[in-house]
Order: sequence, then structure tokens, then C-alpha cells
Amino acid sequence: MTFSIVGRSADGTALGIAVASKFLGVGAAVPAALADVGAVATQSYANLAYRPQGLALLSSGVPADFTVRALIAGDDGPVGHRQVGVVGTTGNGATFTGDDCHPWAGGTAGDGYAIQGNMLAGAAVVGDMESAWLASAGESRLAYRLVEALHAGDKAGGDRRGRQSAALLVVAKGLGYGGTSDVLVDLRVDDHPDPVAELARLLTMHTLYFERPDPAVLIPLTGPVAAEVAERLASLGHQDPDLDEALASWAGIENLEMRIVPGSIDPLVLAQLRAATVSGK
Repeated sequence: MTFSIVGRSADGTALGIAVASKFLGVGAAVPAALADVGAVATQSYANLAYRPQGLALLSSGVPADFTVRALIAGDDGPVGHRQVGVVGTTGNGATFTGDDCHPWAGGTAGDGYAIQGNMLAGAAVVGDMESAWLASAGESRLAYRLVEALHAGDKAGGDRRGRQSAALLVVAKGLGYGGTSDVLVDLRVDDHPDPVAELARLLTMHTLYFERPDPAVLIPLTGPVAAEVAERLASLGHQDPDLDEALASWAGIENLEMRIVPGSIDPLVLAQLRAATVSGK
């Protein structure tokens, strides 16, 4: 009833899950992740106890394949209907599909990933997800790799019953909002006619509002740029002898505070400022 990918970033710092299903609010049931520990997806008559149990096993040093075996061995429910994917901080991911899962059902795993699905349009859903994941190895942002793989599965037919919900969860130590959280991305589309596309749209918005800027592209707040920024901020009612303070004040109102770096301006912030002054916002 669901297809998902559990993955680890190439540098090992981020762990996460992307999932879609003809099921209301799939993000409330399937994914679980803990920074510097691992990620788990439980689905197909999901046993939600797999989430804390799997993370506990991974945190104690149990590798992904043994974690999956332990979860199945300790389950006194309908194991034949279960499906689970697990990834740890190192090594191969692991996946399990019970013999009684609704067809098509199956999965695949490799270094840093596990892909699984049930009640799918066909084997190509999982196969195309794996191909997309492997082809995106050059993308450093795990969230984008996961969504790209999910999109490939959706294009291949996804859940054969149709579309309803999708979710994305990515964790990385200290890289969440304000540096005080490990939750890097947590997005859910609970009920939508095209949930994977909507999830991708939300991820683009998340990037704008919550990702830290790339130091390599920051523009120094000096000369003509500083003059332009000061003039535009003043037109919006943000006047301060300290230009950094004026910019931070406006950015905070616009939910762009994660992109503020004293002495510089992020090109994305500058674009938003220009758009705001053109529209008279």
C-alpha cells in the first residue's frame, strides 16, 4: 500500500526517509529517524513499534540487516504482511517484505539505502527508484535525492490504487532550525491528488526558508549593493544605522532569518527583498 526509500547522505551526516501511499497521512505512520543513529520505514500493515525498536537496536551498534531480522523475530503479529526498511550510519541498508504482502511487493537495498513497496503497479517502481537514487550520487542534499527517487517510483506507477499522501523526514546532528534541533526536514502532504509533486514543491520552499546559505555565493554588504539594500529596506520601513540590524529585522518578519550572515547578503534573500519592494509588500 506504500512505497518508500530510506537513505543516508554520501558523507554520512544525514539520514532520512521519503514515502508515498494511497493512505491518509502516511507520514504519521511510516518514517522514523534519529541523527547519528539511523532511519526506519515500517509499512504494509505497519507495526509502529518497529520505529522505536529499530532505532534502539541501531543505537546499540546493531547493523541494519540484523536490526531487520530482530524486528521480524520479535513480532508476534502478522509478519507475513509486514514490510520494513532500515539504514544505519554505515554499511548497507536492509529491507524485508513478508510473503503475504499484497502484490506487487518487494524491495532492494545497497550501500546507504533501502527501497521497498507493496501493492505497487509493478517491479519497475522499486527498480526505477533505485536507478534514480544511484544516478543522483552527486547531489549532496539527501532530501533532494530521496524525493527524486520517490518521484521516479511515482512515475513508474507507484501505489496501484492511486495517490493520496507523501512525506519526507531527514535528520542531521545540529542542522535543524536554529542549530538547536536535529530535524533537518520534516514535511508531510496528508491528502492531495498529486502528493509527490506537492512534496517536491514544499521542499523547494523549505530550502528557501530554512537552509543555511552557501558561503561561496554570499555578496558583501558594501558599495552599491549596500546602498541598494538600505534603500529597499527603508522603503519597507526598516531603517537602522546598522544595515545588518535592518536586514535582520526585515528577514525575521519574512521568515528568512536562517539565511542571514552579518556583513553579507544571500542572493536568495536579495531576490526576495527586490521582489518585496517591487510589489510594495
